[in-house]
Amino acid sequence: MERKLKDKLVDGKFQGPTAVNSARMRAVKAKGNKSTEARLRSMLVRAGIRGWKLHLGNIVGKPDFYFPERKVAVFVDGCFWHGCPRCGHVPKANHPYWKAKIERNVQRDRANNARLNELGISVLRFWEHELRLEPRQVVQRTRHAIGSFKRAGLPSPGA
Repeated sequence: MERKLKDKLVDGKFQGPTAVNSARMRAVKAKGNKSTEARLRSMLVRAGIRGWKLHLGNIVGKPDFYFPERKVAVFVDGCFWHGCPRCGHVPKANHPYWKAKIERNVQRDRANNARLNELGISVLRFWEHELRLEPRQVVQRTRHAIGSFKRAGLPSPGA
């Protein structure tokens, strides 16, 4: 996959980010980010949804949340890093590098989804903007995926 993306780059090589951009990227947390995973965790706790494990490395793609009893993996995708069609963008500086990087992330996400589905694991993906703008829908989709309607006092689908 990476080879295909490198073919799109100048001289077939990734042009590294500037020292300033590299320092900025190192400062971005991979886990426990206040605007993503921590926000969803807080929403799930308030909604009374339990039974998840965080960042399980033995599950394909290392989902942010995994519900082992229901075999549901939940990912919270940053709009920039995962190419959100609504608010993601490709920086103008070093454009070929960033375009390839984001495309590679999107392809990896699709491959992980397919592999998880092959293993019988359902996948939920939420954009970071959904956590801010549509929190009720996020909780509702999570409840639906893990089948917690009766525990939450909600009607089951189709009822």
